Amino acid sequence: MNLPVEPNATQTKLPLEFTDNHESLKILGFWSFLATDLLLFASLFAVYAVYQSRIGMAGPSPDQLFKLGPAVVETLLLLTSSFTCGLAVYEMRHGHKTGTIAWLIVTILLGIGFVTTEIREFVSYIALGDSWHHSAFLSAFFTLVGTHGAHVSFGILWAITLIIQLAGRGLTTITTRKMYMFALYWHFLDIIWVFIFTVVYLNGKI
Repeated sequence: MNLPVEPNATQTKLPLEFTDNHESLKILGFWSFLATDLLLFASLFAVYAVYQSRIGMAGPSPDQLFKLGPAVVETLLLLTSSFTCGLAVYEMRHGHKTGTIAWLIVTILLGIGFVTTEIREFVSYIALGDSWHHSAFLSAFFTLVGTHGAHVSFGILWAITLIIQLAGRGLTTITTRKMYMFALYWHFLDIIWVFIFTVVYLNGKI
């Protein structure tokens, strides 16, 4: 004999941001944006790889230029911010507005630390005469890493606007959708940075 099954036993409750079809479509569209952004970074990596192989033409080599210390600090800051961003999403999924905002603030502070460290790194290179226009290799380096830094800076501004909206409106289908999209964007930047750290810095010191 078949026993009656309660609906809640077979149905999984969707996160708030996926309960509205219109908001779900916006999330799908954002994945398309990330795919386009991935192509941008892929092209920048390709250009960097080409000019890195021609470092003998002008300017310093990666081994002469790069210092792993700042890059390691930047990596730790950004990876930690990825974790705190995940905690913000966790709090959001459990309906905790205060916790979501708190972890977003921590994520912002870590992001600011990352951008500040990167700016100091760039300034130190320029002070040595190794500026963007000094060689094709340096142009490719500053463009690749600088583009990522600009994305992080935009993400910080995005997170600030999210905090304002969450504080005023609470956790709605719209604010949770925006929060989820921000988290996708932030984790995407973390993945890109891991590739930058590996391809540019670690490979440059080998």
